[in-house]
Amino acid sequence: MHEIDPVEDTDGMVFRDVIMLTLMGFVTIVVLMIPHLNPPPTEIDARPPGSIIVEARWPDGSASDVDLWVQAPGDRPVGYSNRSGEVFDLLRDDLGHTRDQTNLNYEFAFSRGAPAGDYAVNLHLYSLGEGEVSVPVEVTVSMRDPVSARLAQIDRRDLTLRARGIEETVVRFRLAANGRVEPGSLNRLPIKLRGGG
Repeated sequence: MHEIDPVEDTDGMVFRDVIMLTLMGFVTIVVLMIPHLNPPPTEIDARPPGSIIVEARWPDGSASDVDLWVQAPGDRPVGYSNRSGEVFDLLRDDLGHTRDQTNLNYEFAFSRGAPAGDYAVNLHLYSLGEGEVSVPVEVTVSMRDPVSARLAQIDRRDLTLRARGIEETVVRFRLAANGRVEPGSLNRLPIKLRGGG
């Protein structure tokens, strides 16, 4: 019979123990990493942005620079020189042809929420394009229903800006605590927003 040398057996047992401990360490690391490799999906808020959306469009290809100004209750006016407030953000400041890859001319502002109070929307003609004597502008103010997420138009107005530097009030309105426009609050009483706040 062949006898096992105690020294050889000890070396074999140490080798097996090291291999088993290494394998167990690897398995433990893999088990701990599995939840992090494929995290469970998080819920994404699928509601579209903007409780109140204000859009201004003027003729495509025009070199005129028209600026949109908006103001929410208790907030400072938002426009090209102050692109965000607590409620509104100006998302696009169109300069006509300057730094523009397209011929499209439009500016728009979105609000985060719709607190009760007075709102104002103005246009300012920063500059007229060469050879242009006036700029026709279409402004639409819409509000998103918090339940259905559908847009409902508050006001739409076409106006013509005829002089550089002119600021014209497009619309003013008041929102009630229930998020609805108060009846009779829609008006066009002039208010200065540019350079305010």
